[in-house]
Amino acid sequence: MKIGLEVLSPYQVAALRMITAGIILLPFAVTAYKKIPNNKIGIIILSGILGSFFPAFLFCIAEVKIDSSLAGILNALTPLFTILIGVMFFKTKVSVNRYIGVIIGFVGLSLLFISKGNITLTYISYALLVLLATIFYGINVNLVGNYLQQTGSLYTASLAFGMLIPPSLIILWMTSYFNNSLLDKSFLFATGASTVLGVFGTALASVLFYVLVKRSGGLFASTVTYGIPFVAVFWGLLSGEKITLPQVGCLAIILVGVYVANNTKSKKIPG
Repeated sequence: MKIGLEVLSPYQVAALRMITAGIILLPFAVTAYKKIPNNKIGIIILSGILGSFFPAFLFCIAEVKIDSSLAGILNALTPLFTILIGVMFFKTKVSVNRYIGVIIGFVGLSLLFISKGNITLTYISYALLVLLATIFYGINVNLVGNYLQQTGSLYTASLAFGMLIPPSLIILWMTSYFNNSLLDKSFLFATGASTVLGVFGTALASVLFYVLVKRSGGLFASTVTYGIPFVAVFWGLLSGEKITLPQVGCLAIILVGVYVANNTKSKKIPG
């Protein structure tokens, strides 16, 4: 994302990400459409929109103003939103530990913003875009876990991303992407970075994620966000971003919250 955003707009990077993911999986989309029951197609499209399309744009827009390391730390809240949304809308039964974990996680989130010092309303608003993306992730995990358990992971991903190609192409056209010169090396490099993001960070990652949700459950699958902050911080450091000790401390609090939320030994209570 960071490399792509050096030349392209956030909308172009996100649209390219969706298009390349859709193209890679397109050979499987036709078979998926034939094999998937009609009553599941709408849910799969919704899963693609909430789990990939909206978050892709929200993250790209946010990273115009905030560090990628901060975006990665905020992404660690996905399991907590998965719990909250499961309780509120999917009647998920949760343990006391999960409620405690959610509270700890949001304490870490609050301290994270405080630790930034003199932050502007603009900065907060862009950070909230990442939080909105994690809410969409939480909704998507619950959708997949509750309604798509019997649907093949490859078919789910291919159909979802195949349907996202047309709107993504329209966005590229509306943002004048096709007016750029193919002789411009910086443009080609940014396009290449966005393509790699689409192929590996979206298409392949989404198939693996759908597999994980179906085999291990939505909440466990959402804990892949344990690793995302560390990867994001690592790349942030390589690109010259400054990571402060208070930020690391807040990340630790958030991850403790996620750990506590996933400790299901305590008695479950109805959501």
